[in-house]
Amino acid sequence: MNAGNIAAALPRLAAEAPDRIAMRCPGTRGPDGYARYDLTLSYRELDARSDAIAAGLGRHGIARGDRVALMVRPSPEFFLLMFALFKRGAVPVLVDPGIDRRALRQCLDEAQPQAFIGIPLAHAARVLLRWARSARVLVTVGRRWFWGGVDLAAVEAAGAGAGPQLADTQGDEVAAILFTSGSTGVPKGVVYRHRHFVAQVALLREAFGIQPGGVDLPTFPPFALFDPALGLSSIIPDMDPTRPAKADPRKLVKAMQDFGVDQLFGSPALMRVLAGHGAPLPGLRRVTSAGAPVPADVVARMRALLPSDAQFWTPYGATECLPVAVIEGRELESTREATEQGAGTCVGRPVPPNEVRIIAITDEAIADWGQARVLGAEAIGEITVAGPTATDEYFNRPQATALAKIRETLADGSTRIVHRMGDLGRFDAQGRLWFCGRKSHRVRTAEGGLYTEQVEPVFNVHPEVLRTALVGVGEPGQQRPVLCVEMRPGLPRGEHARVLAELRKLGQGFVHTARIETFLVHPGFPVDIRHNAKITREILAPWADRRCRDGAA
Repeated sequence: MNAGNIAAALPRLAAEAPDRIAMRCPGTRGPDGYARYDLTLSYRELDARSDAIAAGLGRHGIARGDRVALMVRPSPEFFLLMFALFKRGAVPVLVDPGIDRRALRQCLDEAQPQAFIGIPLAHAARVLLRWARSARVLVTVGRRWFWGGVDLAAVEAAGAGAGPQLADTQGDEVAAILFTSGSTGVPKGVVYRHRHFVAQVALLREAFGIQPGGVDLPTFPPFALFDPALGLSSIIPDMDPTRPAKADPRKLVKAMQDFGVDQLFGSPALMRVLAGHGAPLPGLRRVTSAGAPVPADVVARMRALLPSDAQFWTPYGATECLPVAVIEGRELESTREATEQGAGTCVGRPVPPNEVRIIAITDEAIADWGQARVLGAEAIGEITVAGPTATDEYFNRPQATALAKIRETLADGSTRIVHRMGDLGRFDAQGRLWFCGRKSHRVRTAEGGLYTEQVEPVFNVHPEVLRTALVGVGEPGQQRPVLCVEMRPGLPRGEHARVLAELRKLGQGFVHTARIETFLVHPGFPVDIRHNAKITREILAPWADRRCRDGAA
């Protein structure tokens, strides 16, 4: 078995448990409107069919190392293609389909894919909007129309009977290019090598004690790719993965009940949906939520729906490095009071063997670790991580790579890459990491910095406030801090002034929040497309600036 290829676990699992369901996907619907989940793949089928597709892709001109843009909805075909590409040694390129069309085109232009595999709608958009003009191999998942190429059925037929396929990739070979969500700018293509994926599987298994045979409901489809390597069965939920905040909780709960789901992964927005639904979740043993800090009230409500021995994990990390640190819900709840008093959000202890260090805040590139100033306990700075899942670069983005990566020379003369998370944080006396907000979101006033995760939780305790967002107006160093407020649905407009007055009073209770004098009501915060949880302050800040100029505050 080639341990240097992320797909190497699949043939082993197909031999050990050939009839175990690898994944179920929504298919036809019953008279009650619920999906029947009649699209299934066993481990034997996933392995054999991805072998055939891998061989067929080769016969249609996709070679080892070729970059392949993949725009396919969560379905058996998506997972078959991903494993086929890994087995082929090709490099899938994944971009969030819901991002701005101009950003999507820029991502594909940067990736310069040699092949494009997509559903008919994606191919039509590719032709009309001139995406991925570098692609010379075209594969359609579904009916092929006017754009040429071949359909997936023909590809699989071309590789039928070819036998096992598994490229002898090395750990340093590129395995995939995964674009970030672009929540703080244009998405960047993170270069994943096979060793990064292999290390991620090992760290996830160790951090959460995952054992083969479990049943997972991964509401963020790319995370379902880890399940076969972990020996789990995936139930792909009946929902739009780009809009977790709009998911129907009844459909999710029914899928959990019907298929004995004992593990769930979802964004904080999805956890809020389930917590608001209020249905007990007696079968779950492990819930994992990532993508943004999970609000304390959501953690408490979710834990109340779970069995007493279930675990609620909130790992900290990013596309560039995951997992970095983890904390379980019980410990997180014990830090709630400190968070609501401005301490930041506790994200737990680093996952071994990661080395997490805090360095002095700077917006400049740091080429060598010797140029970084490491801070001690309780000092707020930028979070950095070195470890087996820390990626090395962004594809075709040298300037972004220089700003995010530091080369460190170790005592034995070897070198490694240290990733700058772009987040601010601190370590407490117990060795726990606290997240204080994005570096790019810090508000730089004449009196010093204000950090989003040390400000917003102070105000989010108000029962009539859904959430708040701190932004800065004006030139850095002289910025005016502005708190944008999203009220809970149903609150009459006539009550807004009262709530804002109560928020001002709350802010006076702490030295750092007492500096905030401007409060603005916003009808509904813009959020990231991937998790629907990260507030897009890059849009909110200009809005607040305009309102301030217009005399709204």
